[in-house]
Amino acid sequence: MAPDAAPRASRERFMNEQSDNFARDSAAFQKIWVDTMTRMMKAAFTVTPDSVPPEVLRQIRSGIFQALTESWNEFLRSPQFQEGMKLWLDRAIAVRKMTNELLVKARKEMQAPTRDDVDAVALAVRHLETKILSRVDELARQVDALKPQSGSAATRKSAGAPAARSGAPKNRPARKNHRAGKKKT
Repeated sequence: MAPDAAPRASRERFMNEQSDNFARDSAAFQKIWVDTMTRMMKAAFTVTPDSVPPEVLRQIRSGIFQALTESWNEFLRSPQFQEGMKLWLDRAIAVRKMTNELLVKARKEMQAPTRDDVDAVALAVRHLETKILSRVDELARQVDALKPQSGSAATRKSAGAPAARSGAPKNRPARKNHRAGKKKT
C-alpha cells in the first residue's frame, strides 16, 4: 500500500459519508415539499360546486396557507433542520472568534491599540474622574464647615475690636510703658 493511500481512503470515506448525508437530507426536504404540494392540491380541489367564485378563492387560499403552515412547522421542528442550524451557528461563532483573534493580532503587530486597550484607558479615566470628584466634594464640605467659623470671627472683629493701625506691623511685640520702668528718686 502506498504511503498516500491511507489519507486518500480516509478522504474517500469522508466524501462518501458527506454524500450519503446530503442524499438523506435532500430526501427529507423533498418529502416535505411533496407533502406540501399534495396538501395544497387537496385544499384547492375540496371546494363545493355551488360556492361563489370569490368564496372558492378564499377557501383555496386558506387551504394553501394551512398546508404551508403545517409543512413548514414540521420542517422547522425537524431534528435535521435544528441540527443544521446549530451547526451553522457554531461555525459562524467560530469564524467570528477567529476573525477577532486575527484582527487583534494584526493590531498588535502594527502596535495599534486594541479594543481592550481603549476600554482599559476609559476605565482608568472614569476611575480617576470618580476619585477627583469625591475629593472635590470632600474639600467643598470642609470649606462649607469653615465658613460659619470665619464668618463669626469677622463679625466679632468689625463689631467690638478696635480698628487696627494702618502701617503698624501685626507681629510686633507690645510696647513697654517707659514710665512704669523708672524709679522715683
